[in-house]
Formats: sequence, structure tokens, C-alpha cells
Amino acid sequence: MDFKCTDLNLWKEALSAYPSRIQALNKPNLLSLDEFYRIQLPSILHQRNPNPYITTPELAKLMQWKLSRGKWRPRLLDYVSSLDEELVKSASEKAFASLPDLSKAVNELTVLKGVGPATASAVLAAFAPDVAPFMSDEALEAAGGSRDYTLKQYLLFVDKLQAKAKELSANGESFTPSDVERALWSSAVGLKLLGSQSGMNVKSNTNSGTKRKRKLR
Repeated sequence: MDFKCTDLNLWKEALSAYPSRIQALNKPNLLSLDEFYRIQLPSILHQRNPNPYITTPELAKLMQWKLSRGKWRPRLLDYVSSLDEELVKSASEKAFASLPDLSKAVNELTVLKGVGPATASAVLAAFAPDVAPFMSDEALEAAGGSRDYTLKQYLLFVDKLQAKAKELSANGESFTPSDVERALWSSAVGLKLLGSQSGMNVKSNTNSGTKRKRKLR
């Protein structure tokens, strides 16, 4: 997906393909983790109004989702799983209360061991998808950013995705920055899966040709 693309239908197609791309990755528990992150967790967080927070087990499950959808780094999961419950509750309460000030919100969360700007963005996106998109590798690259997981890079990323969401919502459609992230991720993963399938087909055809040659001999 070209980030500069203005065809709303292409963006909607990429977004609607997101669940099937999650399934196609065929990773253990990713389907249930994604359902937890996209559907269950936002509802849980908002039920805790007026002082919403995330718990340590929920943060650990969010980290599982993040690592399963991207690159697996077990040490990060270990760090987050062992965080003190009251510390996580306090940090996340302060972060959610800081919105829409994303700089302050991210800084409140990154005091937690194992939580960098990317994980912080996932926490904030679960609570406020219309403000804070998740900083995934795929969306970051598509938006023209480098894999530099700093607060500065995240704020630049947010500006771009918020502007794109506003552009795609111009004619009455509802497209959040988080929708933009998922569409970009879906498109990038779709291309990778297609490339992987093509590679397997080429290999299969090559092996078949080799076997035929051996029979001719």
C-alpha cells in the first residue's frame, strides 16, 4: 500500500483483509490474542472510567499480541509479566489521563521496565484508537519513517497517520489513525505472504523439473 494513495476503496480493502492476514500468519494463539487486543481490551479499559488503567496480566497479554504479530522477543514478555501491579496501574492511569498529550502519555508508560515507545503506543491505541495508532514496523516503514523506536519518531508517525485518517474520512467515512495502521500492516503482510507463496511455487516447479530430468536420464 502506497502511503500517498488517495483511493479510499483500496484502503478499505486492505483494512477488511486484516483478519484474514492475521489468520494466514498461522501463529499460535495470534487469532485469540488479536481479538483480545482489538475487541475485549478496549471495552475493559473503558469500563473502568473515570479512572481507567491496565493491569499487569492485561499488559502481558498485550505484549504477547505485539510480539506475536511482529518479532518475538521473550525477554520483553518476561520483564512485563513481572511488573508490580500497583506500578502498572498507576503508570497507565496517568498515561490515559494525559491524553491527548501523546508525549506525556508515552513518557508515563515508559517508566515501566520492558515498555518502550512502541509498546506504550499499543497500550494507548487500545484505549484511544482515534488518537494514538500502534507503531508497528510495517506501518512505520510505509509512512516513510525509519525503525527508530523513539518518542520523537512516534510523534512524527502519529502526525502522518492522523493526517491520513482525516483525509480518508473527508467524505463521511470513519477512518481512525489505528485503521490506517492496520490497513498498512495488512497490505505489507499480504505482499510478504504472496511473495512467500510465489517462492514456494517456484521451488516446487524447479523440483518437479529436476525429477523429470532424472527420469529422462
